[in-house]
Amino acid sequence: MRTLLITGPGGSGRTTVAAATALAAARDGTPTLLLGAGRTDTLGAVLGVPTGAEPVPVAPRLTAWRPDAATAFRDDLTAFQDRAAGVLDLLGAARLDAEEVTPLPGAEELTLLRALRDAALSDSFGLLVVDLPPVPRALDLLALPEELRRYLRRLLPPERQAARALRPVLGRLAGVPMPAEWLYETAARWDLELAAVEAVVADRGTAVRLVAEPGPAGADAVRTAALGLALRGLATESLVASRVLPETGGEAWPAAPVAQQRKTLAEWREAYAVHTVRHLGRDPRGPEDLAALDVPGADPAHAPVEWPVTGRGAEDGGTGYVWHIPLPGALRDELDLIRRGDELVVAVGGFRRIVPLPSVLRRCTVDGAALREGVLRIRFTPDPAQWPREK
Repeated sequence: MRTLLITGPGGSGRTTVAAATALAAARDGTPTLLLGAGRTDTLGAVLGVPTGAEPVPVAPRLTAWRPDAATAFRDDLTAFQDRAAGVLDLLGAARLDAEEVTPLPGAEELTLLRALRDAALSDSFGLLVVDLPPVPRALDLLALPEELRRYLRRLLPPERQAARALRPVLGRLAGVPMPAEWLYETAARWDLELAAVEAVVADRGTAVRLVAEPGPAGADAVRTAALGLALRGLATESLVASRVLPETGGEAWPAAPVAQQRKTLAEWREAYAVHTVRHLGRDPRGPEDLAALDVPGADPAHAPVEWPVTGRGAEDGGTGYVWHIPLPGALRDELDLIRRGDELVVAVGGFRRIVPLPSVLRRCTVDGAALREGVLRIRFTPDPAQWPREK
């Protein structure tokens, strides 16, 4: 199943475009699931059909689902208390009743990630359209599975989990209590669930559709979003310019905003596949309004983001390798690189990611880097101390 993630700045019409995209794909014959995460039913208001914790049919071949974060959080907390009953009793902790539990910040994001995993495993649909939060929260959400898995591996490494049988002996020798079995089982389960979500995000069939109003603020938001998505290795399938004012009828629309939109659209078309959504003069409501927006379904031909490793030519200073990392819109002054063992820390434009080095580069030393035309080129030279000697 293909996955199309839709995001953009707040108030840009993300939910409307997500609903219109899903409806267009369904009308083209693709069984489609539209997944939303809002606490209020904005998605249902746009579709004209209430959505909630259970998937509901909206139109032929189109189903909408808005998971209930509050219920999911209560279920998770109750299950955690049951597993940790021994520790909680030892500490004299008073358990929380399900009725008094309210979701903490981040519960909606975790619920959406779990729903994303479950939906991707379904065989009932050919396309999954996800109405993500606004750009900053969406980027944090997409980074969460990878970052949480890294934290788990550092706190509870697999080699420590493999030594479970020795824990009682080690506990007696060291005189300190060792982690309980439930902790390792919980960590393993979380790692498995997070790996499944990470696989969906990293899949070559997953792409992002950005939504923004053409103008200075929208241009800045798109530039930031494209950079953050590229650092995560996510492809931007297309850019939907929302609420575009008509070029004719100057008396109805002021000339200055129309000219501003025209300028921004021209710039966007140089870098993206742009779909324009005309301003209806009202908030779209129901299938007829969504169809009138003329938003296309998902494009199956989007190009995935590649981070290729190539041999160094004469222009790169001779023997070795070059790692090409696309970072559109990145500025040299905002770029920072740190080699840490077999990992590379990349920080740019307020974003940061720790990525494992490709195997061929782990036995090399970093020999410099350059940012050219939106591509970071990191040069590597084989380390004689780690490279096999030629006979």
